[in-house]
Amino acid sequence: MDIPRIFNITESAHRIHNPLTAEKLATLGAALRLERGTRVLDLGSGSGEMLCTWARDHGIIGTGIDMSLLFTEQAKQRAEELAVAHQVKFIHDDAAGYVSDEKADVAACVGATWIGRGVAGTIELLARSLRTGGIILIGEPYWRQLPATENIAKGCLASSISDFLVLPELIASFGQLGCDVVEMVLANQDGWDRYEAAKWLTMRRWLAANPDDELAKEVRAKLISEPGRHVAYTREYLGWGVFALMPR
Repeated sequence: MDIPRIFNITESAHRIHNPLTAEKLATLGAALRLERGTRVLDLGSGSGEMLCTWARDHGIIGTGIDMSLLFTEQAKQRAEELAVAHQVKFIHDDAAGYVSDEKADVAACVGATWIGRGVAGTIELLARSLRTGGIILIGEPYWRQLPATENIAKGCLASSISDFLVLPELIASFGQLGCDVVEMVLANQDGWDRYEAAKWLTMRRWLAANPDDELAKEVRAKLISEPGRHVAYTREYLGWGVFALMPR
């Protein structure tokens, strides 16, 4: 069980697998007013930066679930590096359908809402692991400006314009799903640059080390196309944020 290998290649040097910078991630932890001993469940935990830094900075206790074997191992190494391995654990597993035996104070899915087949299903899934009065975290894209054509949406790697909402509509949709929005931290264009542009150096170095790999042509094609695609589309049209919700 693993994610497609191309993601393990292109994001192998990432600590954060979304457009939040380390500073924004710290802002989110502070905004949630986390207390020592707060129990956090993170579905799609990637390389574990959120749980590990919050364990260091706020004393939380965390569990992360991720399908990538590479990212899960990186998360465990990060926990050792920050001396928080006694506070957080990382499990290599499919986060889709995962429900914790012990209720969490914060249940998060920060950028992987496909595990619930969309925002509504992911909120429903997270709620099953949440204590009464707890907080759900959802990381989700939105349109900074609505694309004029479907081709522009596809340039942002969406299948269609309807994949995402503009920010006011996204905020309203949480209320329609029975949740109060109690905090949010939004990525900016610098965050998108760090997430997307960091892949390019990783790909270039991977190609130099693996010229005969079966994915070399695909990686080379991405290295050629991605810088132009990012600055023309993602950087201009796509927003991204983490939204803190409390069920009503």
